[in-house]
Amino acid sequence: MEVLNLFYEEPDPDRWVRFDNYPRRLFRRMIGRERPRGGQAIVFINLCAGLDRIGVQYRVNDYRYIERHPAEIACVIGKVQVLDKLKWGNPIVFGASVFAHPVDCPDVFERYPLRRLLVPGEWMKRMFERHYGSRIVQWPVGIDTDHWRPCGRAKEIDILLYDKKRWDRESFDSEFTDRIRTFLVKASISFNELRYGSYRPEDLENMVQTCKAAVFICESETQGLAYQQMLSAGLPLFVWDRQLHWYCPGYNVGEGESERATSVPYWDERCGMTFKDVHEFETGFAEFMSKVGSGSFAPRDYILEHLTLEKCARHYVEIIREVREEIGC
Repeated sequence: MEVLNLFYEEPDPDRWVRFDNYPRRLFRRMIGRERPRGGQAIVFINLCAGLDRIGVQYRVNDYRYIERHPAEIACVIGKVQVLDKLKWGNPIVFGASVFAHPVDCPDVFERYPLRRLLVPGEWMKRMFERHYGSRIVQWPVGIDTDHWRPCGRAKEIDILLYDKKRWDRESFDSEFTDRIRTFLVKASISFNELRYGSYRPEDLENMVQTCKAAVFICESETQGLAYQQMLSAGLPLFVWDRQLHWYCPGYNVGEGESERATSVPYWDERCGMTFKDVHEFETGFAEFMSKVGSGSFAPRDYILEHLTLEKCARHYVEIIREVREEIGC
């Protein structure tokens, strides 16, 4: 296997005036406050970690090298602005840190020399195939199962309430999340709470070591690294999963251009249970906790079977090999 040519950059747009992203970046470094890693950055980091474990070498953001070797494949993990860094002459495998919907770039295969576009999960693959056809490949990144592992000691908190609801928060909180909190209090269920975007990575790490299980609230996930990290750490999940058509504010996308999305794109009965509304939460919670107490779930086994760093890195290498064979490289 030749050395892979990996490319990934986080967008850092100007905020107030042109080119102000450079002094802002320098200032963050001076005060020791680098931007927190988002899920897309973790995709790149975990892919590199998986490649290290299986002994596959790679270069990172070596634009000079790739320009001098136009026959080699450029593995653009993301994000989309990297595609505009060069006038690419190389065949490109792009993803899985791509855009939210094909309407963002309907002519991406015409604008760039893409051979494959990778997306994290099955429902997103179906949605993208509606627009781009068979060149879409499902590829999830692996979870660091050495880092996210059971603590091996007794836990004193019953539930981690993980709130990743993104749209219509004001009405949702009063009608949904507050009712769940009230239910847990009345049932004498101890719980801690995290809201997506408002905690540090170490907060989640600490809570998975003190909570027995989790309630996961999110409209939909393309892969869902946080919930998979919880599963890897041994937490069964009770998940809000409506399986409605994908929706995002600002997108005028009808059902014919969308797909039914799930909050848990990687999942089986070992991971926990799901509910569609507050009524199903209230009627199903006792059964969920009974199964947690009896050890009926085995969430970490699912992750070890499907989503380790090594397994997902090997899958990525297989995709690149397939493209090389296709173009005779």
